[in-house]
Amino acid sequence: MFNRQNPILRSVSEWFNRNFSDPGVLGLFFTFVLVVLLFEFFSEILAPLLVSVVLAYLLNSATKYLQHWHVPRLVAVWIVYLLFLGALIFALLGLIPILWKQLTNLVSELPVAIDKGQLLFNDLVKRYPHIMGDMEWQQIMLVFKAQQGKIGQMLVAGSFAIIPNVIEFILYFVLVPILVFFLMKDSQAIMAWFTQFLPSNRSMVNNVWAEVNLQIGNYVRGRVIEIIIVGVVTILTFMIMGLPYAVLLGTLTGLAVTVPYVGGVVATIPVVIIAFLQWGMSADFVYLLVAYTVIQILDGNLLVPLLFSETMNIHPIAIIVSVLVFGSLWGFWGMFFAIPLATLVKAIIDFWPRRSKALV
Repeated sequence: MFNRQNPILRSVSEWFNRNFSDPGVLGLFFTFVLVVLLFEFFSEILAPLLVSVVLAYLLNSATKYLQHWHVPRLVAVWIVYLLFLGALIFALLGLIPILWKQLTNLVSELPVAIDKGQLLFNDLVKRYPHIMGDMEWQQIMLVFKAQQGKIGQMLVAGSFAIIPNVIEFILYFVLVPILVFFLMKDSQAIMAWFTQFLPSNRSMVNNVWAEVNLQIGNYVRGRVIEIIIVGVVTILTFMIMGLPYAVLLGTLTGLAVTVPYVGGVVATIPVVIIAFLQWGMSADFVYLLVAYTVIQILDGNLLVPLLFSETMNIHPIAIIVSVLVFGSLWGFWGMFFAIPLATLVKAIIDFWPRRSKALV
């Protein structure tokens, strides 16, 4: 009687009945809440497991491909896993030492680079006095040079702060391959065990997952392929043109594609700075900028549409908001999965029941 007389409570009751009267909706809601809480409170603890799940999900596609050619599942798992292990060892012993060496060289040569940058800047002031002769530009360079010592101290302190991350990386290198193997081998048994903790009515959960699963798989595979192609092409271009730290800058450019729109801009800054310090305002500097711009244009207008034709049907504003929201929640992986997570949210909204016509 009280609920009928109180308009606020009556509105809340109608809203709840309209949105949660279906058991399938309740199952979807509590499943979503459970997953979000798990990620929010246990993401750091379960980070190796989450990384392993992502890798196993990627490798599972190759396993299914071999099974399609009548290769026994266990044999297919071992073939794909050994290839993955070989690629991991190659990256650890071949690529990472080169990246580390170039990074330490860049840090050690930073004071010389700053002095060289000031000389190049002074040369620009002489060439273009009407544009670069403003006293504010010169004051900025003087302030930057005055802070040179502090910058070096910050980099040294940061290098010591990397030590725990190195230990964490070694732990990942030991645990992740083991977890990946068992996740690939026993994926069906693990899924059966996990689903017993989900709500019994999972009709809408299954519908949403069927809608999102293909897009997430295509997105993750496409993003990995894009990272490899853009990284390799950029490294080769920089090496051919003689740019210092080519492997470091090319790898950074490849990884930057994981953050839509924003990553490319961030990766461009060190490329332009190092190229300018190497050649100044010369023809080589212009040629490198042209080559780098061509790579970015081909990536955005040719490679991305080919790889993500089915998964990029989201407005750019929604993508940027997803990067900001999920990146703040879950860091790198939140930014990496910003688009599939946005797709997941969109699928939930699309499947969520609308206002019933029976209500008056």
